[in-house]
Amino acid sequence: MTTPAQQHTPDEQVRDTVSQIVAEMAAMPGALLPILHEIQHRLGYVPDESVGVIAQGLNLSRAEVHGVISFYHHFRSVPAGQHVVQVCRAEACQAVGARELEAHVQQRLAVEIGATTSDGKVTLEPVYCLGNCACGPSVQVDDKVHGRVTPERFDALMAGLETK
Repeated sequence: MTTPAQQHTPDEQVRDTVSQIVAEMAAMPGALLPILHEIQHRLGYVPDESVGVIAQGLNLSRAEVHGVISFYHHFRSVPAGQHVVQVCRAEACQAVGARELEAHVQQRLAVEIGATTSDGKVTLEPVYCLGNCACGPSVQVDDKVHGRVTPERFDALMAGLETK
């Protein structure tokens, strides 16, 4: 049984998790990026309240840590939806219809790039290469890459998520 003194608020739990990750990884050469990746892996995003903990643990300024988080598109500062959809914006995919697909995806999900649907189910993100250039346009749904995606195929992918 947990006593009131043993219960942690969500902010304390985030701080504890981040502190543990920093303690485990701070001695690594170039530790900032691996730490950020691990925080996002465990929490699903890099919370704003983690910036100070990371900065202190690595003897960096908060601005340095924030600068890295905001520079890399991979890192999120807010939780993602239940599913993450990424639409490739690289030139090879653009050459075979990625811009039109992206417009369809935004309409289908009723959300702009970089946002999460109102029901919290899908976060839509841009990505600048999925390494599937010969099979564009490509999208990644959660951790699976799909090539030669048409609007109809995208709709089928989303219907598959709805049944899960």
